[in-house]
Amino acid sequence: MNAIDEIRQLYFNATAATIQRDLARAVEVLKSLPDEEARERAAVFMDGLALMRTEWALERKKAGTTSPAPPAAGAARPKRKRP
Repeated sequence: MNAIDEIRQLYFNATAATIQRDLARAVEVLKSLPDEEARERAAVFMDGLALMRTEWALERKKAGTTSPAPPAAGAARPKRKRP
């Protein structure tokens, strides 16, 4: 598998739980690319990984959790006690 294919696989297989590791690996692979043309071909996947990381981080922050995965769709919120 060549470097661009590896970055592509990281992009398609990324999950909220693995995004930090996947993005770090993609950066390492990107650094190994021999020229600017190859880096440009990988850029779309790198941008996608970065965007997923940002979106999932915002979801975790919004949910008030520090776990690596966002809450399941339709998960019940704890009820607040009113004074």
